[in-house]
Amino acid sequence: MSNPNYNPAEHCLRPEDLFMTRRDWLQRTGMGMGALGLAMLLGKNMFGARAAAAALASVAPSSGTYSPLAPKRAPLPAKAKHVIHVFAAGGPSQVDTWDPKPSLAKYDGQALPGLNGVSFASPFKFSKYGKSGLEISEVFEQLGSAHADDLCVIRSMWTDVPAHEVAARMLHTGSLQIPKPSLGSWTVYGLGTENQNLPGFISMSNSAEYRQASFLPAVFQGSNVNYSRGMPLDKVLLNIRNPFTTGQEQRYQLDLARKLDAMHAEKLHKEDQLESRIESFEMAFKMQTEAIDAFDINKEPEDVRELYGLNGGGMKAGAKAGKAGKNGGDLGAKLLVARRLVERGVRFVQVEGGGWDHHSDLETGLRARGAEHDTALAALLTDLKKKNLLDSTLVIWGGEFGRTVTGNDRAAKAGRDHNGRGFSTVLAGGGVKGGMAYGATDEFGARAETNRAHVHDLHATILALLGFDHTKLTYRYNGRDFRLTDNVGNVVREIIA
Repeated sequence: MSNPNYNPAEHCLRPEDLFMTRRDWLQRTGMGMGALGLAMLLGKNMFGARAAAAALASVAPSSGTYSPLAPKRAPLPAKAKHVIHVFAAGGPSQVDTWDPKPSLAKYDGQALPGLNGVSFASPFKFSKYGKSGLEISEVFEQLGSAHADDLCVIRSMWTDVPAHEVAARMLHTGSLQIPKPSLGSWTVYGLGTENQNLPGFISMSNSAEYRQASFLPAVFQGSNVNYSRGMPLDKVLLNIRNPFTTGQEQRYQLDLARKLDAMHAEKLHKEDQLESRIESFEMAFKMQTEAIDAFDINKEPEDVRELYGLNGGGMKAGAKAGKAGKNGGDLGAKLLVARRLVERGVRFVQVEGGGWDHHSDLETGLRARGAEHDTALAALLTDLKKKNLLDSTLVIWGGEFGRTVTGNDRAAKAGRDHNGRGFSTVLAGGGVKGGMAYGATDEFGARAETNRAHVHDLHATILALLGFDHTKLTYRYNGRDFRLTDNVGNVVREIIA
């Protein structure tokens, strides 16, 4: 049935619809084009950029441009301003370090219910330290004696896959498979850094994956430093000095690049990749003097170097440490450098201290590795306290997973295999409650049982200590807002002071 109100003329193309004056076109599209132009001029972080530029006015007034590494104020109250992450690669045994289990000794050599193999009692004695009475293995005797009341031990950690590569990726990036930004990159993305002459994120690690920025802008990627005790300073940061161009000429070149970039942004549009590259060149230029100084531990007083187990670049405590590995003493030197970097305003320092994969000969290997870490970590906390930096510096120590509580008889030298169901992580400073153990594993230490804390929970807690709601520190990529904790994670409020 036809519609009596239907008018065919209203549904046909009219000749006047094919023509539009310039004035008509501008009227119809002007608002949209104006908004696009305004977005380009202001950039995606309009208010944050202005605030950061103002904060930087006295620090880097020469360029007059906003740096993505400019220091930013955390959105929530927090004590932690810096992070030193010591990665004990290999998976330290929780029941030989931080999680005492007398039942293992009681059933030593006997089959344990629900577990494969027989009980392997820890060869190390645990004692109570400090006013808190925190129980710590003799492996960390110095750390326990001097700093038990500064330590928070999370004894109920767990992870998804007990394989080194996968678990280490999870610990550093919150991802099992997909390449995602590292914890250090997220930290600098959120807070910037206080020293514009040094990278905000410095890594003394062997793996590029641990310092990757992934889909975050490249300026937030960790700067790798191939540092070891006694290494010549000009070898620590390769290609930092330009042998062909004087410092003044380099300054002229960078200023010219800035001007050309500004002209490009004004006449055409802003190029994030171009600006990131210029920022990298600018950072390398500034680092030529300050970075070399930061890594020169010989400028420290002798008593400070002695504290870290060093003696003019050597290891005075080598005998006690059992000359732990071929790089004995390297960790002490690296942690001294970490303190010097934090003191200079670097936001995040990552230090790898591997050698904890004790499938065999656990008693000898763990004792030697633990002695080096014990000396270096105790020195770091003492030093940070003396410098009034511990309250503002979050120190993290731990591996990617733990070990089994049953032993394996490999050439009559027993060790422990991988275990992701229960392990320990240690925190100190930066607003953490000291002198406490949080959570618990079962009777034998095999599985996290009470107040279980996943790696995502650890990351959420670290971000909370830095002043962030982990669900809101996001970056939009491929049409989705990504975050460090994926879509899960809970803050462990009980350990925050």
